[in-house]
Amino acid sequence: MSPVLEAPVTASEAVPTSVHPREAWSLFSEGQAVLVDVRTPEELKFVGQVPGAINVPWATGTSLTRNPRFVRELEAKVPDKARRVLLLCRSGKRSALALEAAVKAGYKRASNISEGFEGELDAAQQRGKGDGWRFHGLPWVQN
Repeated sequence: MSPVLEAPVTASEAVPTSVHPREAWSLFSEGQAVLVDVRTPEELKFVGQVPGAINVPWATGTSLTRNPRFVRELEAKVPDKARRVLLLCRSGKRSALALEAAVKAGYKRASNISEGFEGELDAAQQRGKGDGWRFHGLPWVQN
């Protein structure tokens, strides 16, 4: 079977507000998007992270206080606002908020990664048992 060639995506094309982790990995690993992990540095260190992802925390500390410099830090690390940007957090909630801020700042080709890195809590109050980046067996590393 021959590979399917796609036309280049233009900055004006609409992108979905949310993408599945598998689609996000495909876009990121093929160099079509930058992946921005909005979790805290502590979460990255102790829970794990996607290799090659950029970290711009949406919130900081154990109380997850909103990072007032989020947009400035995002602009410093991803200055091209026409670039495809994928935002990841633990469950998809913080990255959805980060998506709103990114779009408001001019990132029109940004999407939230649904399910997040660890997924939603299940009935036993555990994550990663039914959804999330790690659940789907996508690449990740831990320090």
